Amino acid sequence: MLLEMNVKQRTIKNEVEISGVGLHTGKIVSMTIKPAPENHWFKFRRVDLAGQPEILVDADNVTDTSRGTTITQNGASVSTIEHLMASLIGLQIDNVLIDIDGPEIPILDGSSAIFVKLLEEAGFEEQDADRDYYEISNNIHYAEPDRKVEI
Repeated sequence: MLLEMNVKQRTIKNEVEISGVGLHTGKIVSMTIKPAPENHWFKFRRVDLAGQPEILVDADNVTDTSRGTTITQNGASVSTIEHLMASLIGLQIDNVLIDIDGPEIPILDGSSAIFVKLLEEAGFEEQDADRDYYEISNNIHYAEPDRKVEI
């Protein structure tokens, strides 16, 4: 159920540049997190690929969760997105465009701390559109006993 709470969407005031090694690929990756307009949500743009395809961060675009979360759309993928996503959600950021020149987010220190610090330094900008909130009305249970995963 969609709730209306009259809280405004927000983005970042300034771009954030981050470079580091991908945990699984071992390759150096550079990212620029950019402010984005209202209702843009989180999108990655693979600037290293022809046509610079964009990938919307959406559960429907999750294609693998075996070694981190991978999203795929428009013939492009980005992996190991969970620490960056936790930072954006935790800081109540709704709209950013993330330019990335490789297939995986840099692991940095293995946590969200560096992402949080850099995003806080970039500052936040309130936007005019209301933020969407969803209410979970039923309990949800998920388990993969073979992998010892359960929520």
